[in-house]
Amino acid sequence: MLKFKSRLIIPTVLLLSTISTAPALANPSVDVFDNTITVEEVMAAQRGWCAGLLAINEAYQEGGFKAAKAKAEAVIDAAYAYDFGPVAFKPTYAIGENTFRQDRAGAVAYFVGPDPSVKQFGKDQGFATYRNWKSCEIIDDVVQIFGATANTMGFVKIVDNEGGVAQPEKTWTFWKQKTGDIRIVLHHSSTPFDAR
Repeated sequence: MLKFKSRLIIPTVLLLSTISTAPALANPSVDVFDNTITVEEVMAAQRGWCAGLLAINEAYQEGGFKAAKAKAEAVIDAAYAYDFGPVAFKPTYAIGENTFRQDRAGAVAYFVGPDPSVKQFGKDQGFATYRNWKSCEIIDDVVQIFGATANTMGFVKIVDNEGGVAQPEKTWTFWKQKTGDIRIVLHHSSTPFDAR
């Protein structure tokens, strides 16, 4: 003998009438959860880094160390993610115990030279101030996008007021926050290898 379980069958018309009577929201709450970084945003962040370097140099030329330090702090706060945690930052000409600059003070010393009251970064010469830089250009070899982060690797071509050119090799990782702000979380810089 076959046994069947009883099922409640609701007519489709009844279901549709129930759905259609639900109230519609006049002003729905909208939140965008996609904070994918774009190539255009990466290029803008790189140009911003160059502009920051030149602004620190200009502050130094006009107002000396104190002015350059204040400008460097503002640039670093806008460009790097030190407010969120340690940054993987390896400056071009850094050696020994102070090779890596996880904190803001180390980054400031890299850009403007050591604060006379702080001996920790005594060998820094101030990348943004030791030559009078007049132009800065990013020459990317590769750009990789990974959702909210992007890696770039290539050269930064910097020209001083006498026409001298420096072209350090740079690798950056940019992180786009949900707010849309972009911060550097990794910065590795080195000079081209010379086997001579």
